[in-house]
Amino acid sequence: MNFFLETIQVLLLSMWYSVESFIHLFVPIKRKNIAGEVVLITGAGSGIGRLMAQEFAALGTVLVLWDINQEGMKETARLAKQSGASRVHYYLCDCSDKNEVYRVADQVKREVGDVSILVNNAGIVTGKKFMDAPDSLIEKTMEVNTMAHFWTYKAFLPAMIANNYGHLVSIASSAGLIGVNGLADYCASKFAAVGFAESVGLELLATGKDGIKTTIVCPYFINTGMFDGCQTKWPRLLPILDPDFVAKKIIDAVLTDQVYLLLPRSMYLIAALKNVLQWKLKSLLGSYLGLSLEVDCHTNSSLHYKLQ
Repeated sequence: MNFFLETIQVLLLSMWYSVESFIHLFVPIKRKNIAGEVVLITGAGSGIGRLMAQEFAALGTVLVLWDINQEGMKETARLAKQSGASRVHYYLCDCSDKNEVYRVADQVKREVGDVSILVNNAGIVTGKKFMDAPDSLIEKTMEVNTMAHFWTYKAFLPAMIANNYGHLVSIASSAGLIGVNGLADYCASKFAAVGFAESVGLELLATGKDGIKTTIVCPYFINTGMFDGCQTKWPRLLPILDPDFVAKKIIDAVLTDQVYLLLPRSMYLIAALKNVLQWKLKSLLGSYLGLSLEVDCHTNSSLHYKLQ
């Protein structure tokens, strides 16, 4: 196709997609039925992972829970069964260990079947300034928050590709879109998670696997315990998010094949401004919003996998 014709095609499609988006402001997108599908959630022993498990359970799915906290998973499994899950399976798995991910993934495929909805939710935060963070904790942050996504994709994506059907959900963070003072290693891991999910999503589209959907979730701080002690400068503009609200929004995004979910809605504007403003204006905006202030959080020193 020559330059002129391809340019016309892009302009027409851009107009159509814009009209389609405008229509959906008034006409809700039809939600897909996922009853009976196998949903795997990492970091399911507490926090948003547990809440998402309950929400998916209410939709009649088969749940597979991964965590390093056995007791936490047992409680999540109990709550999920009460919520209506057709079946619940749970496995101890350290997502930072590639070999363990592959071993437990093979066990899941043998005992449960192919996973059609993969939710990479496990995450940790050191809560230390870059120069104060031990190398071992920086490495663990990258292994859990980023590399684990590589290994779970490698384990479960082949079946999705073979069927041209599935859904990849990455629970990232607004810190994967905008740098935050005092969270250098965490931000780096979340930027990488966002870039990885975007790139694989584009790779799948380019190879004609448009039946495999991607949802990238970038919330502000959530009141789950992972960021205990964090405060926000402007609570009305950037509130600390309620976990139940976030979990419901994530499930809704999955059911409507929404690619990006930023929470709260003000994050869409903030992220857009960050990408167009020059550095001094970015710094000024960050200071105004409180993003340039050092994040003072009482983090979970045991590094159990919880949601951001």
